[in-house]
Amino acid sequence: MITGIGIDIVQIQRMEHWLTNTKLLERFFHTDELVIVSNKEKNAAQRQAASQRLAARFAAKEAFGKALGTGLANINLKDIIVINNENGKPEVKLTGTARKAMEKSGADKVHISLSHEKENAIAMIVLEGA
Repeated sequence: MITGIGIDIVQIQRMEHWLTNTKLLERFFHTDELVIVSNKEKNAAQRQAASQRLAARFAAKEAFGKALGTGLANINLKDIIVINNENGKPEVKLTGTARKAMEKSGADKVHISLSHEKENAIAMIVLEGA
């Protein structure tokens, strides 16, 4: 049974300056997520791709809070980890505060979809429970 649906959109340009701010990246993203973003990305195409990936993941974190129906109050954003499996499919791994919030909601499975086009990245989260 679906227990919650959330969607969020983020302007990719918003993430471009984050690439130069390690403290900001570490505040909102888990180290497993930051593996996809290298500070060595020098050309514009590489920076744009990194910004797209970050924006989609940040949108997923916001969408997760919306799917819970409680927002992100008392949830550490680093506890919502968006990674790709061996086939490239995005998946959500929850730890700490995010895992507790999901358990409290009655959900036990997270479905995710990410996309980006031109200036925006979007994420949709569906929570499923028994």
